[in-house]
Amino acid sequence: MNINFIKNSDGLVPAIIQDAVTKNVLMLGYMNKEALEKTQQTKKVTFYSRSKQRLWTKGEESGNFLNLVSIKVDCDNDTLLIYANPQGPTCHKGSDTCWNEENKQTYGFLSKLEETILDRKNNFLEASYVSFLFKKGINKIAQKVGEEAVEVVIEAKDSDDNLFLNESADLLFHYLVLLQAKGYTLNDVVKVLQSRER
Repeated sequence: MNINFIKNSDGLVPAIIQDAVTKNVLMLGYMNKEALEKTQQTKKVTFYSRSKQRLWTKGEESGNFLNLVSIKVDCDNDTLLIYANPQGPTCHKGSDTCWNEENKQTYGFLSKLEETILDRKNNFLEASYVSFLFKKGINKIAQKVGEEAVEVVIEAKDSDDNLFLNESADLLFHYLVLLQAKGYTLNDVVKVLQSRER
């Protein structure tokens, strides 16, 4: 990467640090040319500390390094986006991020749906279909996954895209219920898939 966009050694640019896996923003720091060069050489994210007036490698005292994955420059050539793998909490106060958020993998709406399913599992609601499934037990839930899988296969062979997508949604929904019934989450399945990546 060309680092000459940083005009001189005193020029500072903001560096947004993002977890390479979870995609969560971990912190914001500032880099000068030397900090960027050291980051590239050592593969440990290094900043220019405005308070200490020197280069500062994240984790140099705590051991909670940010291991470099990649660096991108924004469209105006004045901000860095750095993907890193954190080695422990990022914030000096001990939290995962400098916004006191947990750095966990989430999947947008699917994660929200998982939370709702877990809530219906733990807090029975008479009018809830999910609560009804959990009350019936694992055999009923597994049966529903099987039924929905067969319906997806049938609709895949047909030409009605709307039916295919609806049956696919039913299958995914019931599969998320089955995962919760077994004590697992979508993230557990993703980890298995990641372990198979070649």
